[in-house]
Amino acid sequence: MSMKWWTAYSSPIDRKAPVRRSRKSAGVMAALALSLAISGCSLLPSEPEEEDLSAIQLPKISEKPQYAVETKTLETKVSGSGKILSSQEKQVYFSLEGKRIKKLYIEAGQAVKEGQTIAELDVDEMKKTLRQRSLSFKKQELEMKNTLRKKDEMDPIEFEMATLQFEEARQEIVDMQEDIGKAVLTAPFSGTIVSVPVQEGDSVKAYGTVAVIANPNSLVVAAELSKDDLNKVAVGMEVRVDINQVGQLKGKIKQMPIPSTDNQNGGNNGGNNGEKTDSISKYLLVDVGKLPKEVTRGTPLSISVVINRKENAVVIPLSALRTIGARTYVQVAEADGSKREVDVELGQQTSTDVEILNGLTPGQKVVGR
Repeated sequence: MSMKWWTAYSSPIDRKAPVRRSRKSAGVMAALALSLAISGCSLLPSEPEEEDLSAIQLPKISEKPQYAVETKTLETKVSGSGKILSSQEKQVYFSLEGKRIKKLYIEAGQAVKEGQTIAELDVDEMKKTLRQRSLSFKKQELEMKNTLRKKDEMDPIEFEMATLQFEEARQEIVDMQEDIGKAVLTAPFSGTIVSVPVQEGDSVKAYGTVAVIANPNSLVVAAELSKDDLNKVAVGMEVRVDINQVGQLKGKIKQMPIPSTDNQNGGNNGGNNGEKTDSISKYLLVDVGKLPKEVTRGTPLSISVVINRKENAVVIPLSALRTIGARTYVQVAEADGSKREVDVELGQQTSTDVEILNGLTPGQKVVGR
C-alpha cells in the first residue's frame, strides 16, 4: 500500500492543464508575432506621398493670329547709304611724270584761296638744263642773224635747214619752260583741302591725285546703291534722306553715277601710293534744296528711293500668305469660326506687306501661319 503526501505546493492532478498551457502559449506567440510585425514595419522606409495634380491646368493650344484685310498706300523702295559731298569738288594733280614732290604747302582740313600754291615738284635738274640750253641758243641766235644776212648767197635748201634747226632749238627751250611751270600746283578755286594722299619726297605719276579740294558752300547728298537697285531708279524719282543727328529730308534724284572703268587716268585711280581717292562722279546725287546749317561735308546718311507707289492697295501681312507649289492662297476666317482656303493674285510686295489684286476684299480676316 502506498501513501501520497500532500504539501502546500501540491495540487490535484488536472488533465486539462496541458491543453490550457498550449492555448496560452499560442496566444503569446501570436501577440509576439504581431508586435514584431508592427515594429518591423516601422523600420522600413516610408513611401513618398502621391503628388496632387488636381490643381494643375494644362495649357491651351495657342490660336494662330488673324489679320484684317485692309487698304493702304503701298510703296516699294530701294535703299542705300552715302554722305554729304561738295558739288564743286576737284582732284588736283601734276601732269609731269616721275618727278618728286619737293614741297607740300597744304594739309587736310586747310582752307585755301584760288591760285594759292598747293605743292611744288623738284625740277632743279630741269632748270639747270634750261640755263645751259638758253646759253647755247644765244649762240644760235647770233649765227641765225649772220645766216639771214647771207640768205641771198646761200643755197635755198641749206638756208631752209638752218632755219628749221634754229626753230627746233627755240621750241625745245619753250617746252622746257612750260614743263618747269607745271611743277607748281595751285588751287583752282577757293575751298577746303579734304584729302592729301601724298607726302613730300613721293615720286608722282602724271595725273595722280595730289590733293582734293572742295567748296564747303556747295554741298549735296551723295549716295551709293547696289548695281541691281541702280537699274531700278532714274533721274527725278522721289528720295527720302535720313541724315544722322539731323532728321529726314525729301528730295529727288538729280544725277546718276558715272560708270567707272579700269583704265581711267590717275585722277580717279588714286594717289601715288595706290590709295584710292573719293570722287563725286561715282555717287548718285540727290537734290534736297537747302541743307541744314549743321550738315558738313562727310556727314553720313542713308537714302530710300520710292520705285513704285499705289494708293488704296488691298494688302495683307506676308505672314498670312501661303504657298504650295505654284499655288498661292490664304486661309479666310469666317464669322462662325470656320476657315476656308482662297486663292489670291499678288501685286507688289514690301518687307512686311503684300498687295492682293484678286481674291480678297477689305474687312475680311485672314489667318497667319
